[in-house]
Amino acid sequence: MSEPRPVKFRGGGFAPTSIKWIGPVVFIVLIGLLELGTQTGIIAPLTLPKPSDVLATFGELWRSGQLWLHLVPSLTRLLMGAALGVTTGIAIGIAIGLFSHIRAGLVPLVAAIFPIPKIALLPLFVIWFGIDEGSKYALIALGTFTPTVVATYGAVDNVDRSLIRMGQSFGLSWRSIVWKIVLPGAMPGILSGLRISLAIGIILLVAAEMLGAEHGIGAYILQAGSLYDLERLFAGVVILSLLGVTVSAVIGHLERRILRWRS
Repeated sequence: MSEPRPVKFRGGGFAPTSIKWIGPVVFIVLIGLLELGTQTGIIAPLTLPKPSDVLATFGELWRSGQLWLHLVPSLTRLLMGAALGVTTGIAIGIAIGLFSHIRAGLVPLVAAIFPIPKIALLPLFVIWFGIDEGSKYALIALGTFTPTVVATYGAVDNVDRSLIRMGQSFGLSWRSIVWKIVLPGAMPGILSGLRISLAIGIILLVAAEMLGAEHGIGAYILQAGSLYDLERLFAGVVILSLLGVTVSAVIGHLERRILRWRS
């Protein structure tokens, strides 16, 4: 009789494996190909600037202090507007998920507001709040509010009902069920929606800064585009890309801290 062979553990299912080096390699290869194409003339200079020139422009922005002159106002607008929109969206989304009367009253309203392009409302916000910071905060807040609401009450709805019934069978109070079962179960969906909301917030930030802002990444890109300065324009795009990567990394850190119970 042959000896029993060990069976490979397959309980991990489709859990993704973190391979951190592949992402940077893809970026390096892509940038290298662009540099090669622009150096050899395969890519026309009027189409794309050399990545090395963009890097030099970025370094010049850093040394001259222009980077922080534009980045700080943009970060302030994004944080203020997104904080207002996200916190309100999570609160209302949880209320919609928990209370039937609130759901009946607010879901049609959210459904009516959600598909409206928020950029189209910028002139209206300028009339209401002025061309200064108020209109920019309001636009970013509304743009992050609606996807956060939809993601939050969808996440609450998707909490496993058997867990709620189990809590009821153990005699847990309504408040305990919400805090110990519903909110932890909905947190993965809420954080996933937060990624989308903040990405939309960055897009609306650029749009708002292109109208009536002296400083900011959007104003910097608009000025570079009007002068057809591709190096400065792409430097601004790189800053926005790095901002998006940073936001995604922060949310990923929150997921690892808050959702440790899933591992």
